[in-house]
Amino acid sequence: MSPAILLSFIIGYFLVLMVISYLTSKKSSDNDTFFVANRNSKWYLVAFGMIGTALSGVTFISVPGKVGAPSGDQFAYFQFVLGNAAGFIIIATVLLPLYYRLKLTSIYSYIEQALGTWSYKTAAGIFLLSRTIGSSFRLYLVVIVLQKFIFDSYGVPFAVTVLICLVLIWSYTFKGGLKTIIITDSLQTLFLVSSVFLSIYFICRSLNYNIFEAAEAIKNSSYSKIFFFNDFLGSHFHLSKQFLGGLFITVGMTGLDQDLMQKNLSLKNIKEAQKNMFSFTAVFVVINIFFLSVGALLYMYAQRNGISVAKTDYLYPTIALQYLGIVPAMVFMLGLTAATFATTDSALTALTTSFCVDFLNFNKRGDVNSKKMINVRHYVHIAFSGLMFLTIILFNALNNDAVVTAIFKVASYTYGPLLGLYSFGLFVSYRQVKDKLVPFICLISPAVCYFLSTESKVLLGGYVFDNELIIVNGLITFAGLWLCSSPKIKTVKANPSLS
Repeated sequence: MSPAILLSFIIGYFLVLMVISYLTSKKSSDNDTFFVANRNSKWYLVAFGMIGTALSGVTFISVPGKVGAPSGDQFAYFQFVLGNAAGFIIIATVLLPLYYRLKLTSIYSYIEQALGTWSYKTAAGIFLLSRTIGSSFRLYLVVIVLQKFIFDSYGVPFAVTVLICLVLIWSYTFKGGLKTIIITDSLQTLFLVSSVFLSIYFICRSLNYNIFEAAEAIKNSSYSKIFFFNDFLGSHFHLSKQFLGGLFITVGMTGLDQDLMQKNLSLKNIKEAQKNMFSFTAVFVVINIFFLSVGALLYMYAQRNGISVAKTDYLYPTIALQYLGIVPAMVFMLGLTAATFATTDSALTALTTSFCVDFLNFNKRGDVNSKKMINVRHYVHIAFSGLMFLTIILFNALNNDAVVTAIFKVASYTYGPLLGLYSFGLFVSYRQVKDKLVPFICLISPAVCYFLSTESKVLLGGYVFDNELIIVNGLITFAGLWLCSSPKIKTVKANPSLS
């Protein structure tokens, strides 16, 4: 497919987002609008838009690619998705009521009340680090696709491609913030969902299947196994590991993550927030079934046409952009662009919000919507855009998949300490931690878990950790907090009648 056509499509796509940004921010672009959309969002828009945020470009490319991986993944990922669904229910019934009761703008403000200032700053710092690395990594993978299929043809350096992407994202988020993103993410989710269904249609047409024949072919293929019960010790795919890992990763990386929770906090009340989460969960499970189905159909197509790729992540873009024709290629680019930028724009807004509230104390100022404070927010927004740019350039300079994956994995480990911090604050409120020791505990826990992940076969009789490692991470943090805590001293109020 012509790079010029793809480039024209990308330009048109962002022009639409710019128009939405202008319309949503022309009446108000103050900090209340940016941080929580004036707490006046519609639950159905938030629920639908969260799909695009939760399903990044990595999911869009990697989940279908993994279906036919040599490691034998098949539909094992769906076990993880079922764990995700259970995690979303816990978020809706346990965490959201807490956040609404305390009327939080940044969810990490709770830690300050429960554990102390050092614990609070540590929790916020963990989010900033993890989300910066995670979002940069997701954008990096998609920029590689854009570079290969569009910008290499024009001799544009990789760094300039990254800069273009980040400038475009910054340009439609810096004024309206969350208010703009709720609308743009809903639109981008529509594009994403449409692209999945249309991809299935085009691949089925190429394979001469109708929808029922395709479903039967997937069912009878060597790619459709969902539940894995064998080899609990040595298999990454065992149901218990995938389900529990999916559950706790969802609680940690969604329920304790400012990015996705910020959208929930923009709703009018807890009932609408819970309605949003339950609706989102149902759609999330269904859309992942279709992602996995796309993967099975792609491998059937590749097998029939003798197509091979160096990496499973290249399968979807290679077939969509080089074999199916112009319209399917446009559909793929639409879905990929929507999935990636829905994740990145949301993350950039959440990073700006967290830093402004958690480190610059915007929520404790009476002039939060003054021109001066709005300008400060703009500078922070630009700074995080620059930080993401440098992080992506670093990933590219390393040029080593193993190193990049290790960095991303280490970042994902940092959500374990958040699980420990929140669990301690919720369930052990009668003990007081030594606040200044908390940052060290939150550093030690991921380091221990990284050691366990590499040495578990030797230390634990052949046991191989997968996503359930986050549970161990949280438990280590919880244990560390317990060890450096003591019973709270009850203060006895003086009885006026005795004085």
